Amino acid sequence: MPLNPLTQALFELKDDNYREFHAKLIPNVPAEKIIGVRTPALRDFAKKAAKMPEARAFLEEFPHFYYEENNLHGALLSLIFPNDIGQFLAEIERFLPYVDNWATCDMLSPKIFKKNLPLVYEKVKGWLKSGKTYTVRFGIVTLLGFFLDDAFKPEMLQLVADVKSDEFYVKMAAAWYFSVALVKQYDAALPYIQNKQLDPWTHNKAIQKALESRRISPETKEYLKSLKVKGRN
Repeated sequence: MPLNPLTQALFELKDDNYREFHAKLIPNVPAEKIIGVRTPALRDFAKKAAKMPEARAFLEEFPHFYYEENNLHGALLSLIFPNDIGQFLAEIERFLPYVDNWATCDMLSPKIFKKNLPLVYEKVKGWLKSGKTYTVRFGIVTLLGFFLDDAFKPEMLQLVADVKSDEFYVKMAAAWYFSVALVKQYDAALPYIQNKQLDPWTHNKAIQKALESRRISPETKEYLKSLKVKGRN
């Protein structure tokens, strides 16, 4: 079966050395599904593809086979629906069930969200309760990317703390979220660490990642170290 024009164009951008390297970063994606397109090249191509007549049809082709097809899909959503939040959210809801790895998930950082934060926040609450690994991760990463500055509400910390999952990529997202919260919203986030409201692994990982920040003072880092759960990684 011949490849559609957009997928064929992705193959023309492949880098075999990058493919081998990147495959190690997304071990849950079979190697045969990875073309090997560097992210900057894919984003540049997406800008061209969004103007092609085949773009809309491509967005209807679920499920995609290749990893880069999913990445292109995510990029096209922001380019084709840059101002219609209702249409964009409908499309992202259709797409999220097919996201099967952390890299595709984390590439989704739609600029349109910035202008529609209250509506997006309501959607986030649903994503966090979906029970689907990368939908939940997307919800957490959205809170991290758009709601830890002026739009922050203390209740958001509890939403993430309430997520219960044994999935590595969900727990890592929660740790990442709390590590950034300790940088940007320290007074609100600290009690969650002091009171050990996260599971031990996520708790320690959040502290570990916070310690990597240059925006946290040496004195605060020493205090955070003292809050680690002993005997847990």
